Amino acid sequence: MRYKQTVTGCALLLTSLFTGQALAAANTTTPSKIDWNVEKTWNLPAKPLDIVYSLDGKRVFILTDQHTVLVYDNLGVLTGSIPVDKGVSAIDIAPRGERLFLINQETKAFSDLTIDFIADINTVDSPFLGVAKAPVTIVLFTDFECPYCSKVAPLLEQVLAKNPDTVKIVLKNLPLGMHQFADPAARAALAAGEQGKFWEFHNALFALPALNIALNEKAIDDIAVKLGLKMDQFKSDMASPKIRQKVDQDIMDAQKAGVTGTPTIFVNGHPLRERTLEDFQKKIDAALGKSEKK
Repeated sequence: MRYKQTVTGCALLLTSLFTGQALAAANTTTPSKIDWNVEKTWNLPAKPLDIVYSLDGKRVFILTDQHTVLVYDNLGVLTGSIPVDKGVSAIDIAPRGERLFLINQETKAFSDLTIDFIADINTVDSPFLGVAKAPVTIVLFTDFECPYCSKVAPLLEQVLAKNPDTVKIVLKNLPLGMHQFADPAARAALAAGEQGKFWEFHNALFALPALNIALNEKAIDDIAVKLGLKMDQFKSDMASPKIRQKVDQDIMDAQKAGVTGTPTIFVNGHPLRERTLEDFQKKIDAALGKSEKK
């Protein structure tokens, strides 16, 4: 018994010595390998339980004790909230926040929610097809050198033919930096629009790949000649600040809406994920307040 007490006492003594050494080491003036700053602090309307950032850094999702998920932009502006069931204790999201995943400990359930971030897109002075005051506006961000964009154009014609009185199709230019002639083509189509032939020029540009003709300056000029455009005016308009500003405005509108590639399509501000006639019609019917099932 005494031996056990002696051993225990020795152990306590060693522990005390090592603890003292650790504390002494912690109190030395060795330079820290960590530097930090408080970048932002947001005051929340409810107690936070979990938080997730989108991978692009644009959105923050915060689960609160009020059974809601608050969605903020990266500046701390509340963009919306999503009600969740009592018992939801953890959340996660898809890379850009387009899906929200919930874990409910009380009901032992997992839920997967799709999320649409509704964009308010400027369409002033943009070329369009259909009825000017149609209740449904389809906005297409396109690039004339994008192979996928050329496949969307015929589909949009079908959509408009099926919904002639309720749909307006608006085109916005988003020439991608990787495409050398996308920007000149966008300016050329808008310049043709100054002579009332935007859509004819648009269709001719997208017809080039089918004709095995490369998009370049000569191809652009050839289209203008075939359409009977006044070439001096066409060239002048292409190079004008007015046309340059229109393309730049489209690019800024794309950035504001979170568009990163082409083709990107919105139906009354709702992003369209699947590009089929059926998916278009579902979004259109939903926008019109109709049942998605006929």
